Amino acid sequence: MLARAPLLVVFLLLCINAAVEQVSADLRVGFYQSTCPQAETIVRQLVQKRFNTDKSVTAALLRMHFHDCFIKGCDASILIDSTAQKQSEKAAGPNQTVRDFDLIDQIKTALEAACPSRVSCADVIALATRDAVALSGGPTYPLPTGRLDGLTSNVNDVNLPGPTMPVSSAFAQFFRPKGFTLNEMVTLLGAHTVGVAHCAFFQGTGKPDPTMDPALAGTLRRTCSASNNPTAFLDQNTSFVVDTSFYRELTVKRGVMQIDQELATDPSTSAMVAGFARSESSFRQSFAAAMVKMGSLVGKGGEVRKSCRVFNPKSPVSGGARPPPVATAPRRPPVVQPAPGRPRPPVVRPRTPVPSTRRPVVSPHPPAVKPRPPVLRPRSPAVSRAPPPKSGGKKNVPKTNAKNVSKTKGIQKKKPGKGN
Repeated sequence: MLARAPLLVVFLLLCINAAVEQVSADLRVGFYQSTCPQAETIVRQLVQKRFNTDKSVTAALLRMHFHDCFIKGCDASILIDSTAQKQSEKAAGPNQTVRDFDLIDQIKTALEAACPSRVSCADVIALATRDAVALSGGPTYPLPTGRLDGLTSNVNDVNLPGPTMPVSSAFAQFFRPKGFTLNEMVTLLGAHTVGVAHCAFFQGTGKPDPTMDPALAGTLRRTCSASNNPTAFLDQNTSFVVDTSFYRELTVKRGVMQIDQELATDPSTSAMVAGFARSESSFRQSFAAAMVKMGSLVGKGGEVRKSCRVFNPKSPVSGGARPPPVATAPRRPPVVQPAPGRPRPPVVRPRTPVPSTRRPVVSPHPPAVKPRPPVLRPRSPAVSRAPPPKSGGKKNVPKTNAKNVSKTKGIQKKKPGKGN
């Protein structure tokens, strides 16, 4: 068994990659590793706590997951509560008996406390179902995450295969349009190994099925004679274990619901039922791959709800989509390693000037102010004028008017007794 474990892991990873590439490139294993690294641990611990007191939680989560994914993809639209104005998927007939919504609420509350607005409700359903299957003895498989919560939930959209539907009709109308093969349909219906059903789903006319094992028919008759629509296990042998007992029961005509029993009698699926009944490892590998593929049915767009039961208030900025990652401190540029044999050059980093916090010291005695020397400016030169001529020893004072100046300008008298 240990030698086959690595092969199982490789097989599951190949199936996961194929499913993710076909349906959505946004899903990946470890999606919350950086934004909410404790997310999967929180989910696992709370599922474990519920499983310790109620082992039927595995069947409840498998049914919730299937009913959610087969409408408009795995978008948690089944979790929305109805309002006075509109009925949600939760109000549809097939979903009236879906339960354990409170467990999803508990997980979501814990996740919001640890990582607000990071983990979607659709991922909570998928992770919780995966963990419950493992606790019930089923396979453990890596599960891609990154789903978004849907923005609509309408009661009229719910259309699921019924318990009395023929195998060919169930495959043609529901499984093949979703991209599943006939073998994958038989594998997913193997989840009924831990399932229960209300008597109203398989009683029909109330008369026993002539092809059913008489002992099982008597047991179901006694169980369903009680009031309040009781339930019966779909695998009467190992009712709380994810194993191949369900297929072995079908081979001896002990299927409770008609669609289950016809898997063993329909020529297109009988060999698959017989193969799973013989090989536990074949079923575990197929079941893990089929669950990953079903979980990869996702729609376009969506949001991360704060509460799984109601849509987020519409935001004009983000529209309710997944918030961007929390901003972190900028990383330093990588240091380039020198070639071997060469000395590493010194890394010179510019120093950022740190503003001084010291206050300037003010002296109580102000410094003496030195007197400034006078500024000497040169005087403008005076206009030189010729002195007026002397006559008879009297001073000839010229008049200041312009006419006298113009008449005497340039005239000189000759002195007597001197020649030219």
